[in-house]
Amino acid sequence: MNYTIRQYKPTKAGFGEGLKEAGEKYSGILCIGADITASVGMDLFAKAFPERFFSFGIAEQNIAGVAAGMALEGKIPFFSTYGVFAALRTTDQIRVSICYNNLPVKIGGAHGGISVGPDGATHQALEDLAIMRALPNMTVLLPCDATQTRLAVLASIDQVKGPCYIRFGREPVPDFTFPDQQFIVGKAQILNEGNDISIIATGHMVWEALQSSAELEKSGVKARVINIHTIKPIDKETIIRAAKETGKIVTVEEHQVIGGLGSAVAEVVAENYPVKVKMIGMQDCFGESGKPDELLDKYGLRAANITAACHELLSK
Repeated sequence: MNYTIRQYKPTKAGFGEGLKEAGEKYSGILCIGADITASVGMDLFAKAFPERFFSFGIAEQNIAGVAAGMALEGKIPFFSTYGVFAALRTTDQIRVSICYNNLPVKIGGAHGGISVGPDGATHQALEDLAIMRALPNMTVLLPCDATQTRLAVLASIDQVKGPCYIRFGREPVPDFTFPDQQFIVGKAQILNEGNDISIIATGHMVWEALQSSAELEKSGVKARVINIHTIKPIDKETIIRAAKETGKIVTVEEHQVIGGLGSAVAEVVAENYPVKVKMIGMQDCFGESGKPDELLDKYGLRAANITAACHELLSK
């Protein structure tokens, strides 16, 4: 299937649009900001429903506790800040107050990956998926573009009864998925058919995977491209089928390969149908300050890197 870019749009915009739509649909939706309302896309909700928006300033740990209290009173609270703060600074509060009680608190982890750019290593969330997917009761979503991010927000309410972490980015990225697509939590999307090798990607890297599959086809290689928008619960059935039918897998993520998508996929195939897995992502290192495109090039998160990894696996 051919996918075309409709526009370049930051996934945080899709998060904001989803929140506003959810606010219109459900009166029990509340939002909590951490002094960076517009930076994470919450300004749309804040303007539309000022009586349901609360700004707590830079007090992320307190916010997580307050969100748990709101959920105990029957509300569905969303809080959002940069992923390094939303997932890492508040881990204790999320674990004990939110996950242990299995509360319907929805967390927006902004600035995911190194494509945040100039903010540098301290603000580039590269470990958040590993931490969030290790927490019992937590659902972890990583949509591929702005359109899918909007759908992920709505799905986190309609399909997830407990806590949910939604990761998204800041920079404009290709918006290519279909607005009327069906978003099912825990169900991967096969975007391109192929039986020679599987490319399993998540988040912004899905577009790079599609570009790689197009390049591979020029040399006669038909790559199956799978979008894992739900890191947890992961779609074991689709991964096992890919392992059986293609025999080789390349995973691609804008995250540490330790504990992220690559680890999650490797866990599935190791237990069910062992095949060779090549992991593309951050190789146990921090990012740095720079332009987003320069950083993606430097750390090997491009279609060309995926293509080279596929040829390497196929040659063995």
